[in-house]
Amino acid sequence: MSVARVKLQVIDVNKTFGNGKDEVVAIENLSFDVKENDFTVLVGPTGCGKSSFLYMIAGFVKPTRGEILLDGKPIQKPGPDRGFVFQEFVLYPWRTVLGNVTLGLEIAGMKKEDAKKKAMRYVRLVGLEGFENKYPHTLSGGMKQRVGIARALAYDPEVLLMDEPFGALDAQTRKIMQQELIRIWEKTKKTVIFVTHSVIEAVYLADTIVIMTARPGRVKGMINVDLPRPRSYTGERYLSIRKKVLDLLEEEVTKSLRLQREP
Repeated sequence: MSVARVKLQVIDVNKTFGNGKDEVVAIENLSFDVKENDFTVLVGPTGCGKSSFLYMIAGFVKPTRGEILLDGKPIQKPGPDRGFVFQEFVLYPWRTVLGNVTLGLEIAGMKKEDAKKKAMRYVRLVGLEGFENKYPHTLSGGMKQRVGIARALAYDPEVLLMDEPFGALDAQTRKIMQQELIRIWEKTKKTVIFVTHSVIEAVYLADTIVIMTARPGRVKGMINVDLPRPRSYTGERYLSIRKKVLDLLEEEVTKSLRLQREP
């Protein structure tokens, strides 16, 4: 049996915002590896630096100290080897579903017809065939987020970064989107790094869960989720893993609430 190689290395990463009295250490001494094709989920209390960390992998911001290596090379800036799905539905209202998915390809210099052909493959993959000529205002929340996923995948990135992409959805739509995301991931086998506040979602989706401490964010623990897919939300092993994650998070959530109350 072959051992999965390391895709992403996080080495002693620190991130500080502001300076002087206003300085806030968001992340401190963060170190761990992400295996290739792994579905890694980050959970932690509010303000622990989960989204900031994802932005550093994307190249939107730089670490204050330490480095993040992708395939052994330091990340210096954004690039097509990383796709990003945001919390909000960041779609251009004047462009159709297909137009939103092709935009990045066109900016990258791909011919319009080639971009359309490539984009349609991902529109089909996310289950939106027949809606490619619709505009965002006619779509449901779940459908809008499918467009965001298709757009991120159209670059054929090495790593897919997802920042609480289902947080704004109602419970039933969120459950459907979790199932759909696993279907898409099983077809594409991308390396996924997914941020969520939901332990239920984390255990349902992840191969590996990284639990972060209250600010400054560090690794509290890592849990391997060795459950077969498709997963039940109520199975005995699922509930056992969920309890392990909740037990690790409990103290950190308490710390985070205390920090929020401090002046």
